[in-house]
Amino acid sequence: MPTSKFKFSHLPPYVKIMKIRSQFNSLVVLLFGFLLFLAASLRVRNSNWKAITDKIVSGENSGECDFFSGQWVYDDMSYPLYRERQCRFMSDQSACEKFGRSDLVYQKWRWQPDGCNLPRFDGARLLEKLRGKRMVFVGDSLNRNQWVSMVCLLDTSTDGSNKAMETHGNLMSFKLKDFNASVDFYWSPLLVESNSDHPVLHRVPDRIVRAHSIEKHAKHWTEADILVFNTYLWWRRRNMKVLWGSFKEDDGVYKEIDSIRGYELAIKAWSDWLEFHINRTKTELFFMSMSPTHSSGDEWGTESGHNCYNETLPILQDGYWGEGSDPRYMHVVETTIQELKEKGLHVKFLNITQLSEYRKDGHPSVFRKQWDPLTEEQLKNPSSYADCIHWCLPGVPDVWNQILFAHIFS
Repeated sequence: MPTSKFKFSHLPPYVKIMKIRSQFNSLVVLLFGFLLFLAASLRVRNSNWKAITDKIVSGENSGECDFFSGQWVYDDMSYPLYRERQCRFMSDQSACEKFGRSDLVYQKWRWQPDGCNLPRFDGARLLEKLRGKRMVFVGDSLNRNQWVSMVCLLDTSTDGSNKAMETHGNLMSFKLKDFNASVDFYWSPLLVESNSDHPVLHRVPDRIVRAHSIEKHAKHWTEADILVFNTYLWWRRRNMKVLWGSFKEDDGVYKEIDSIRGYELAIKAWSDWLEFHINRTKTELFFMSMSPTHSSGDEWGTESGHNCYNETLPILQDGYWGEGSDPRYMHVVETTIQELKEKGLHVKFLNITQLSEYRKDGHPSVFRKQWDPLTEEQLKNPSSYADCIHWCLPGVPDVWNQILFAHIFS
Protein backbone atom coordinates (compact mmCIF):
# COMPACT_ATOMS: atom_id res chain seq x y z
CA MET A 1 0.00 0.00 0.00
CA PRO A 2 1.22 3.60 -0.55
CA THR A 3 2.51 5.30 2.56
CA SER A 4 1.41 8.64 3.86
CA LYS A 5 2.94 11.34 6.06
CA PHE A 6 1.19 14.29 7.69
CA LYS A 7 2.04 17.95 7.98
CA PHE A 8 0.44 19.74 10.95
CA SER A 9 1.04 23.48 10.61
CA HIS A 10 -0.86 26.00 12.76
CA LEU A 11 -3.36 23.54 14.20
CA PRO A 12 -5.78 24.99 16.76
CA PRO A 13 -4.35 24.77 20.31
CA TYR A 14 -7.06 22.44 21.63
CA VAL A 15 -6.23 19.92 18.95
CA LYS A 16 -2.51 20.13 19.67
CA ILE A 17 -3.04 19.45 23.36
CA MET A 18 -6.03 17.17 23.67
CA LYS A 19 -6.46 14.89 20.68
CA ILE A 20 -3.33 12.73 20.40
CA ARG A 21 -4.18 9.39 21.94
CA SER A 22 -1.53 6.77 22.52
CA GLN A 23 -0.16 4.63 25.27
CA PHE A 24 3.10 6.53 24.74
CA ASN A 25 1.55 9.99 25.18
CA SER A 26 4.68 11.90 26.08
CA LEU A 27 6.66 10.52 23.15
CA VAL A 28 3.85 11.27 20.73
CA VAL A 29 3.50 14.85 21.97
CA LEU A 30 7.22 15.43 21.45
CA LEU A 31 6.98 13.97 17.96
CA PHE A 32 3.91 16.07 17.27
CA GLY A 33 5.76 19.23 18.24
CA PHE A 34 8.59 18.33 15.91
CA LEU A 35 6.12 17.78 13.09
CA LEU A 36 4.57 21.18 13.76
CA PHE A 37 7.96 22.82 13.47
CA LEU A 38 8.81 20.90 10.31
CA ALA A 39 5.43 21.57 8.71
CA ALA A 40 5.64 25.28 9.47
CA SER A 41 8.94 25.48 7.63
CA LEU A 42 7.50 23.69 4.59
CA ARG A 43 4.14 25.39 4.44
CA VAL A 44 2.87 26.41 1.03
CA ARG A 45 1.24 29.81 1.11
CA ASN A 46 -2.06 30.36 -0.63
CA SER A 47 -0.66 32.54 -3.41
CA ASN A 48 2.12 30.07 -4.22
CA TRP A 49 -0.29 27.15 -4.12
CA LYS A 50 -2.61 28.88 -6.56
CA ALA A 51 0.28 29.57 -8.94
CA ILE A 52 1.32 25.93 -8.83
CA THR A 53 -2.16 24.55 -9.49
CA ASP A 54 -2.79 27.06 -12.27
CA LYS A 55 0.20 25.57 -14.09
CA ILE A 56 -1.07 22.04 -13.60
CA VAL A 57 -4.59 22.80 -14.80
CA SER A 58 -3.18 24.49 -17.89
CA GLY A 59 -1.22 21.34 -18.73
CA GLU A 60 2.26 22.55 -17.78
CA ASN A 61 2.90 19.65 -15.40
CA SER A 62 5.46 17.28 -16.90
CA GLY A 63 4.82 13.54 -16.78
CA GLU A 64 1.83 11.65 -15.42
CA CYS A 65 0.97 12.27 -11.78
CA ASP A 66 0.01 9.53 -9.34
CA PHE A 67 -2.66 11.39 -7.40
CA PHE A 68 -3.36 8.47 -5.08
CA SER A 69 -0.08 8.24 -3.16
CA GLY A 70 0.74 11.18 -0.92
CA GLN A 71 0.08 12.91 2.37
CA TRP A 72 -2.53 15.02 4.12
CA VAL A 73 -1.33 18.57 4.79
CA TYR A 74 -3.14 20.89 7.17
CA ASP A 75 -3.90 24.05 5.16
CA ASP A 76 -6.17 26.67 6.71
CA MET A 77 -5.23 29.27 4.09
CA SER A 78 -6.90 27.67 1.06
CA TYR A 79 -9.24 25.07 2.57
CA PRO A 80 -12.09 24.30 2.74
CA LEU A 81 -12.95 24.84 -0.92
CA TYR A 82 -16.36 26.20 0.13
CA ARG A 83 -18.34 26.83 3.31
CA GLU A 84 -21.11 24.47 4.32
CA ARG A 85 -23.66 27.26 4.67
CA GLN A 86 -22.79 28.61 1.20
CA CYS A 87 -24.03 25.48 -0.54
CA ARG A 88 -27.74 25.84 -1.13
CA PHE A 89 -28.12 22.16 -1.97
CA MET A 90 -26.25 20.63 0.97
CA SER A 91 -27.56 17.29 2.23
CA ASP A 92 -28.52 17.01 5.91
CA GLN A 93 -26.65 13.70 5.92
CA SER A 94 -23.37 15.58 5.36
CA ALA A 95 -24.06 18.95 7.03
CA CYS A 96 -22.04 18.23 10.17
CA GLU A 97 -21.57 21.86 11.18
CA LYS A 98 -25.30 22.51 10.90
CA PHE A 99 -26.00 19.60 13.24
CA GLY A 100 -23.61 20.71 15.95
CA ARG A 101 -20.06 19.77 15.02
CA SER A 102 -17.88 22.60 16.30
CA ASP A 103 -14.38 21.26 15.60
CA LEU A 104 -13.87 22.17 11.94
CA VAL A 105 -10.25 21.06 11.57
CA TYR A 106 -11.46 18.15 9.40
CA GLN A 107 -12.37 20.68 6.68
CA LYS A 108 -8.85 22.06 6.36
CA TRP A 109 -6.78 19.14 5.16
CA ARG A 110 -5.31 19.24 1.66
CA TRP A 111 -4.25 16.06 -0.12
CA GLN A 112 -0.70 16.43 -1.42
CA PRO A 113 0.38 13.73 -3.91
CA ASP A 114 3.99 12.60 -3.87
CA GLY A 115 6.12 14.21 -6.55
CA CYS A 116 3.40 16.38 -8.09
CA ASN A 117 0.46 18.60 -7.19
CA LEU A 118 -3.27 18.05 -7.33
CA PRO A 119 -5.05 20.75 -9.36
CA ARG A 120 -7.32 22.98 -7.35
CA PHE A 121 -10.93 22.47 -8.34
CA ASP A 122 -12.06 25.04 -10.92
CA GLY A 123 -15.85 25.02 -11.05
CA ALA A 124 -16.13 27.61 -13.80
CA ARG A 125 -13.84 25.59 -16.04
CA LEU A 126 -15.73 22.36 -15.40
CA LEU A 127 -19.05 24.05 -16.14
CA GLU A 128 -17.75 25.17 -19.53
CA LYS A 129 -16.76 21.55 -20.14
CA LEU A 130 -20.27 20.48 -19.13
CA ARG A 131 -22.10 23.07 -21.21
CA GLY A 132 -24.92 21.27 -23.03
CA LYS A 133 -23.92 17.97 -21.39
CA ARG A 134 -24.93 15.56 -18.66
CA MET A 135 -22.80 14.08 -15.89
CA VAL A 136 -24.19 11.19 -13.83
CA PHE A 137 -22.99 9.56 -10.62
CA VAL A 138 -24.35 5.99 -10.44
CA GLY A 139 -24.20 3.88 -7.31
CA ASP A 140 -24.83 3.91 -3.56
CA SER A 141 -24.95 6.52 -0.80
CA LEU A 142 -21.17 7.04 -0.91
CA ASN A 143 -21.48 7.98 -4.56
CA ARG A 144 -24.36 10.26 -3.58
CA ASN A 145 -22.02 11.75 -0.96
CA GLN A 146 -19.54 12.52 -3.75
CA TRP A 147 -22.32 13.87 -5.96
CA VAL A 148 -23.45 16.29 -3.22
CA SER A 149 -19.83 17.41 -2.94
CA MET A 150 -19.75 18.05 -6.70
CA VAL A 151 -23.04 19.94 -6.51
CA CYS A 152 -21.66 22.16 -3.73
CA LEU A 153 -18.38 22.73 -5.56
CA LEU A 154 -20.28 23.86 -8.66
CA ASP A 155 -22.96 25.80 -6.79
CA THR A 156 -20.42 27.85 -4.85
CA SER A 157 -18.19 28.37 -7.90
CA THR A 158 -20.75 30.32 -9.90
CA ASP A 159 -23.01 33.30 -9.34
CA GLY A 160 -26.67 33.43 -10.17
CA SER A 161 -29.72 31.53 -8.99
CA ASN A 162 -30.70 29.82 -12.22
CA LYS A 163 -30.14 26.40 -10.68
CA ALA A 164 -32.60 23.80 -9.49
CA MET A 165 -32.77 20.36 -7.92
CA GLU A 166 -35.25 17.86 -9.35
CA THR A 167 -36.06 14.35 -8.13
CA HIS A 168 -37.76 11.64 -10.18
CA GLY A 169 -37.71 8.24 -8.51
CA ASN A 170 -34.12 6.97 -8.37
CA LEU A 171 -32.82 10.01 -10.25
CA MET A 172 -31.80 13.30 -8.64
CA SER A 173 -30.81 16.07 -11.05
CA PHE A 174 -28.94 19.28 -10.35
CA LYS A 175 -29.88 21.57 -13.23
CA LEU A 176 -27.57 24.42 -14.21
CA LYS A 177 -29.89 26.16 -16.65
CA ASP A 178 -27.49 28.89 -17.75
CA PHE A 179 -25.20 26.14 -19.06
CA ASN A 180 -27.92 23.73 -20.23
CA ALA A 181 -26.09 21.21 -18.05
CA SER A 182 -27.16 18.56 -15.59
CA VAL A 183 -25.18 16.85 -12.82
CA ASP A 184 -27.20 13.86 -11.68
CA PHE A 185 -27.19 11.04 -9.16
CA TYR A 186 -28.87 7.72 -9.91
CA TRP A 187 -29.55 5.39 -6.98
CA SER A 188 -28.39 1.88 -7.85
CA PRO A 189 -26.45 0.58 -4.83
CA LEU A 190 -25.52 -2.78 -6.36
CA LEU A 191 -25.41 -1.47 -9.97
CA VAL A 192 -27.58 -4.39 -11.09
CA GLU A 193 -31.26 -4.81 -10.27
CA SER A 194 -32.03 -5.69 -6.64
CA ASN A 195 -34.73 -5.52 -4.00
CA SER A 196 -32.84 -2.53 -2.52
CA ASP A 197 -33.47 -0.29 -5.52
CA HIS A 198 -36.13 1.91 -3.95
CA PRO A 199 -34.51 5.33 -3.32
CA VAL A 200 -35.98 5.52 0.22
CA LEU A 201 -37.36 2.13 1.27
CA HIS A 202 -34.26 0.04 0.65
CA ARG A 203 -33.44 -1.38 4.06
CA VAL A 204 -34.40 -5.02 3.67
CA PRO A 205 -33.24 -7.94 5.87
CA ASP A 206 -32.92 -10.39 2.97
CA ARG A 207 -31.01 -8.68 0.18
CA ILE A 208 -31.51 -10.13 -3.31
CA VAL A 209 -29.89 -9.21 -6.62
CA ARG A 210 -30.63 -10.10 -10.23
CA ALA A 211 -26.93 -10.25 -10.98
CA HIS A 212 -27.35 -10.47 -14.75
CA SER A 213 -29.95 -7.68 -15.05
CA ILE A 214 -28.81 -4.06 -15.40
CA GLU A 215 -30.97 -2.63 -18.18
CA LYS A 216 -33.65 -1.42 -15.71
CA HIS A 217 -31.08 1.06 -14.39
CA ALA A 218 -28.79 1.51 -17.38
CA LYS A 219 -31.49 3.03 -19.59
CA HIS A 220 -31.46 6.06 -17.29
CA TRP A 221 -27.74 6.81 -17.66
CA THR A 222 -26.39 5.20 -20.84
CA GLU A 223 -26.52 8.41 -22.92
CA ALA A 224 -24.66 10.59 -20.38
CA ASP A 225 -21.45 12.40 -21.36
CA ILE A 226 -19.59 11.61 -18.11
CA LEU A 227 -20.40 8.58 -15.94
CA VAL A 228 -19.00 8.00 -12.45
CA PHE A 229 -19.75 4.57 -10.94
CA ASN A 230 -19.26 2.91 -7.59
CA THR A 231 -20.52 -0.12 -5.71
CA TYR A 232 -19.08 -1.87 -2.67
CA LEU A 233 -20.73 -1.03 0.64
CA TRP A 234 -23.89 -2.99 -0.07
CA TRP A 235 -21.88 -6.11 -0.90
CA ARG A 236 -20.23 -6.17 2.54
CA ARG A 237 -21.77 -9.40 3.79
CA ARG A 238 -20.67 -13.01 3.69
CA ASN A 239 -23.37 -14.23 1.30
CA MET A 240 -25.73 -12.69 -1.22
CA LYS A 241 -28.93 -14.19 -2.57
CA VAL A 242 -29.05 -14.14 -6.38
CA LEU A 243 -32.22 -14.44 -8.45
CA TRP A 244 -32.36 -15.92 -11.92
CA GLY A 245 -35.75 -14.74 -13.11
CA SER A 246 -37.97 -11.77 -12.33
CA PHE A 247 -39.12 -10.22 -9.07
CA LYS A 248 -42.59 -10.08 -10.61
CA GLU A 249 -42.85 -13.82 -11.25
CA ASP A 250 -42.96 -16.79 -8.91
CA ASP A 251 -40.92 -19.24 -10.97
CA GLY A 252 -37.51 -17.60 -10.42
CA VAL A 253 -34.54 -19.57 -9.17
CA TYR A 254 -32.83 -18.28 -6.01
CA LYS A 255 -29.35 -19.28 -4.87
CA GLU A 256 -27.27 -17.95 -2.01
CA ILE A 257 -23.63 -17.50 -3.01
CA ASP A 258 -20.49 -15.83 -1.69
CA SER A 259 -20.84 -12.05 -1.98
CA ILE A 260 -17.56 -11.77 -3.89
CA ARG A 261 -18.93 -14.18 -6.51
CA GLY A 262 -22.14 -12.14 -6.74
CA TYR A 263 -20.02 -9.02 -7.12
CA GLU A 264 -18.15 -10.64 -10.01
CA LEU A 265 -21.45 -11.43 -11.74
CA ALA A 266 -22.70 -7.86 -11.25
CA ILE A 267 -19.50 -6.25 -12.52
CA LYS A 268 -19.56 -8.60 -15.52
CA ALA A 269 -23.14 -7.48 -16.33
CA TRP A 270 -22.04 -3.84 -15.95
CA SER A 271 -19.03 -4.28 -18.26
CA ASP A 272 -21.05 -6.18 -20.88
CA TRP A 273 -23.57 -3.33 -20.96
CA LEU A 274 -20.84 -0.74 -21.37
CA GLU A 275 -19.15 -2.73 -24.14
CA PHE A 276 -22.24 -2.88 -26.32
CA HIS A 277 -24.20 0.26 -25.41
CA ILE A 278 -21.81 3.12 -24.57
CA ASN A 279 -20.92 5.67 -27.24
CA ARG A 280 -17.13 5.42 -27.14
CA THR A 281 -16.58 8.72 -28.89
CA LYS A 282 -18.84 10.64 -26.52
CA THR A 283 -18.89 9.20 -23.00
CA GLU A 284 -16.09 9.41 -20.42
CA LEU A 285 -16.19 6.58 -17.87
CA PHE A 286 -14.90 6.50 -14.28
CA PHE A 287 -15.13 3.98 -11.46
CA MET A 288 -14.47 5.02 -7.85
CA SER A 289 -12.79 2.49 -5.57
CA MET A 290 -14.24 1.58 -2.18
CA SER A 291 -14.78 4.24 0.47
CA PRO A 292 -13.40 3.04 3.85
CA THR A 293 -15.30 2.94 7.13
CA HIS A 294 -13.91 3.58 10.62
CA SER A 295 -16.03 1.52 12.99
CA SER A 296 -13.36 -0.36 14.97
CA GLY A 297 -10.93 1.81 16.89
CA ASP A 298 -8.71 -1.11 17.81
CA GLU A 299 -7.66 -1.18 14.15
CA TRP A 300 -5.85 2.16 14.55
CA GLY A 301 -4.62 1.63 18.10
CA THR A 302 -7.30 3.01 20.38
CA GLU A 303 -9.48 1.17 22.86
CA SER A 304 -11.69 -1.71 21.75
CA GLY A 305 -15.28 -0.73 21.03
CA HIS A 306 -14.34 2.79 19.97
CA ASN A 307 -15.23 4.11 16.52
CA CYS A 308 -15.06 7.47 14.71
CA TYR A 309 -17.04 9.21 17.47
CA ASN A 310 -15.07 12.18 18.85
CA GLU A 311 -12.18 11.64 16.42
CA THR A 312 -10.70 14.94 15.25
CA LEU A 313 -7.40 14.02 13.58
CA PRO A 314 -6.38 11.67 10.78
CA ILE A 315 -4.71 8.32 11.45
CA LEU A 316 -0.94 8.79 11.68
CA GLN A 317 0.08 5.23 10.85
CA ASP A 318 1.82 5.00 7.46
CA GLY A 319 0.04 2.64 5.08
CA TYR A 320 -2.93 2.14 7.41
CA TRP A 321 -5.59 -0.13 5.88
CA GLY A 322 -8.77 -1.00 7.75
CA GLU A 323 -10.36 -4.43 7.76
CA GLY A 324 -13.54 -3.03 6.22
CA SER A 325 -11.83 -2.43 2.86
CA ASP A 326 -11.61 -5.79 1.06
CA PRO A 327 -9.03 -5.59 -1.76
CA ARG A 328 -10.60 -8.59 -3.50
CA TYR A 329 -13.46 -6.39 -4.66
CA MET A 330 -11.05 -3.78 -5.94
CA HIS A 331 -9.21 -6.49 -7.87
CA VAL A 332 -12.46 -7.59 -9.55
CA VAL A 333 -13.05 -4.06 -10.86
CA GLU A 334 -9.44 -3.50 -11.94
CA THR A 335 -9.37 -6.81 -13.83
CA THR A 336 -12.67 -6.05 -15.55
CA ILE A 337 -11.53 -2.56 -16.54
CA GLN A 338 -8.36 -4.02 -18.04
CA GLU A 339 -10.46 -6.46 -20.08
CA LEU A 340 -12.59 -3.57 -21.33
CA LYS A 341 -9.44 -1.66 -22.28
CA GLU A 342 -8.32 -4.61 -24.40
CA LYS A 343 -11.67 -4.33 -26.18
CA GLY A 344 -11.12 -0.64 -26.87
CA LEU A 345 -13.30 0.78 -24.09
CA HIS A 346 -11.52 2.93 -21.51
CA VAL A 347 -12.72 3.27 -17.92
CA LYS A 348 -10.55 5.24 -15.49
CA PHE A 349 -10.28 3.60 -12.08
CA LEU A 350 -9.88 6.25 -9.37
CA ASN A 351 -8.34 4.58 -6.34
CA ILE A 352 -9.38 6.87 -3.51
CA THR A 353 -9.32 4.14 -0.84
CA GLN A 354 -5.84 4.55 0.66
CA LEU A 355 -5.99 8.34 0.96
CA SER A 356 -9.42 8.06 2.60
CA GLU A 357 -8.33 5.31 5.02
CA TYR A 358 -6.43 7.87 7.12
CA ARG A 359 -9.47 10.13 7.64
CA LYS A 360 -11.20 8.68 10.68
CA ASP A 361 -11.92 12.31 11.61
CA GLY A 362 -13.98 13.07 8.50
CA HIS A 363 -17.21 11.17 9.18
CA PRO A 364 -20.48 12.72 10.40
CA SER A 365 -20.44 10.59 13.56
CA VAL A 366 -23.47 11.93 15.48
CA PHE A 367 -23.53 15.28 13.69
CA ARG A 368 -26.14 14.66 11.01
CA LYS A 369 -29.88 14.47 10.68
CA GLN A 370 -31.26 11.41 12.44
CA TRP A 371 -33.97 9.88 10.32
CA ASP A 372 -35.34 7.77 13.19
CA PRO A 373 -35.94 8.92 16.79
CA LEU A 374 -33.03 8.03 19.06
CA THR A 375 -33.65 5.60 21.90
CA GLU A 376 -32.71 6.27 25.51
CA GLU A 377 -29.92 3.70 25.22
CA GLN A 378 -28.49 5.45 22.15
CA LEU A 379 -28.56 8.83 23.84
CA LYS A 380 -26.55 7.39 26.74
CA ASN A 381 -23.98 5.97 24.31
CA PRO A 382 -23.56 8.31 21.29
CA SER A 383 -20.96 6.10 19.63
CA SER A 384 -23.66 3.46 19.19
CA TYR A 385 -25.37 5.54 16.50
CA ALA A 386 -22.33 7.32 15.07
CA ASP A 387 -22.18 7.34 11.26
CA CYS A 388 -18.65 6.18 10.45
CA ILE A 389 -19.47 5.37 6.83
CA HIS A 390 -20.41 8.63 5.12
CA TRP A 391 -18.45 11.88 5.09
CA CYS A 392 -18.94 15.44 6.32
CA LEU A 393 -18.94 18.20 3.73
CA PRO A 394 -16.81 20.10 3.08
CA GLY A 395 -14.45 17.19 3.46
CA VAL A 396 -12.92 14.07 1.98
CA PRO A 397 -15.28 13.68 -1.04
CA ASP A 398 -14.16 17.13 -2.22
CA VAL A 399 -10.70 15.62 -2.71
CA TRP A 400 -12.23 12.74 -4.67
CA ASN A 401 -13.79 15.33 -6.94
CA GLN A 402 -10.52 17.21 -7.26
CA ILE A 403 -8.97 13.97 -8.52
CA LEU A 404 -11.94 13.39 -10.82
CA PHE A 405 -11.57 16.97 -12.11
CA ALA A 406 -7.88 16.40 -12.78
CA HIS A 407 -8.61 13.25 -14.80
CA ILE A 408 -11.40 14.89 -16.77
CA PHE A 409 -8.91 17.51 -17.93
CA SER A 410 -5.92 15.18 -18.25
